Amino acid sequence: MARLKDIYQQDVVPKLMKENKYKSVMQVPKITKITVNVGVGEATQNSKAIDAAVEDLTKITGRKPKVNKARQNISNFKLREGMPIGCSVTLRRDAMWEFFDRLVNVAIPRIRDFRGISPKAFDGRGNFNLGLKEQLMFPEIDYDKIDKIRGMNISITTTAQSDDEARQLLAEMGFPFSK
Repeated sequence: MARLKDIYQQDVVPKLMKENKYKSVMQVPKITKITVNVGVGEATQNSKAIDAAVEDLTKITGRKPKVNKARQNISNFKLREGMPIGCSVTLRRDAMWEFFDRLVNVAIPRIRDFRGISPKAFDGRGNFNLGLKEQLMFPEIDYDKIDKIRGMNISITTTAQSDDEARQLLAEMGFPFSK
């Protein structure tokens, strides 16, 4: 079982039940899925760019990403319907816990000039979105073997009813929010 999942079950759940006066364990918010998305805008001119993004995302998450295709034509961007423009992976269960552990304890501390993550990136329903500027913070990515630095969006979906509950959950799990 994942290390962070054990911490959640043994430490975080009892603490949240006590602080928020939940009557049942099922009321305690939990992380249901993590979605990692990489947009590859240059894939319209360079068809190999999408392959490199898929390879990087596979190394980072351990799962094969789904290639996202354009849904409509946009002539200003030279984009046609059906062209690949990004890739995404949805992680659940043990893979999700392993990725979250590596994100919080390995990748985020490697960010240069890191001062904490803004606690304002919640969507109003208890879900958190994190934008990263480069994939190099993950130790699985070798600096010499990448073709281009790409950013990614990480969405953490929770069962929390409010942003405050989700913020409390992520903070208890060791998420480094700024003050």
